[in-house]
Amino acid sequence: MPEHTSWLTFLMEHIKDTLSHNAALVGEGFVVHTPPSWHSFEPILASLLIVLVILGIARLVGGQLRDMDKAVVPDSKLTLRTFIEAFLGYVYNMAKDVMDAKRAKKYFPVIGASALFVFFSNIVALLPTFPVATSSLNITFGCALVVFVLFNFYGLMTHGLGYIAHFAGPAWYLSWLIFPIEVISLCVRPITLAVRLMLNMSVDHLILGIFMGLIPLLLPLPVMLLGVIVVLVQTLVFTMLTCIYIGLATEHEAH
Repeated sequence: MPEHTSWLTFLMEHIKDTLSHNAALVGEGFVVHTPPSWHSFEPILASLLIVLVILGIARLVGGQLRDMDKAVVPDSKLTLRTFIEAFLGYVYNMAKDVMDAKRAKKYFPVIGASALFVFFSNIVALLPTFPVATSSLNITFGCALVVFVLFNFYGLMTHGLGYIAHFAGPAWYLSWLIFPIEVISLCVRPITLAVRLMLNMSVDHLILGIFMGLIPLLLPLPVMLLGVIVVLVQTLVFTMLTCIYIGLATEHEAH
């Protein structure tokens, strides 16, 4: 995919030039060897910035909810607190529809955290020159891999070795055929989850950047409105599939 240029790119290049200039001043023996390409570090730094933003929002909103008497009364206008409450409330209701309320509450920290990270990583795609962490396959695959490891861990904790045995299917004489098919299908999940998110966000950010370069005022507005839809849909898809994978891994035969 094409390399995206953001303010973080210029910042890292400035740091690189400063280090090289300082190293040249003190002599060859003190040369600081900088990485040949800073683009590979940009998605990581962008994702760390998103994590810091989420932690800051959590601290701010959590401080407002400590007073239970005031917390039960919603704000009269749209604020950061009401947005987070509505966002996480919608995610929780979606998880509760996919699985039962008990499991939705138990696994909501993982589901809610992934939804917040994907949403805020996606929404900055609407801001020109801002780095988009989810436009990198390394970041999206990392998120998908975390979900993959966790839902398999939850399945093993819930069913024990029976979680692995169920991949063989109900009929033992077909296990030699069904088991490898199920394992391949399981291993493909994080790949499809990562590639789908990366491609959509990368293309959306690239198209917005192209239109901003052509006509920076009026023409990008419809593209930005479509970008909002892309951001919401991709967040919904990633969160929904996370709920489905956890629900399938932890459900009992009675379900």
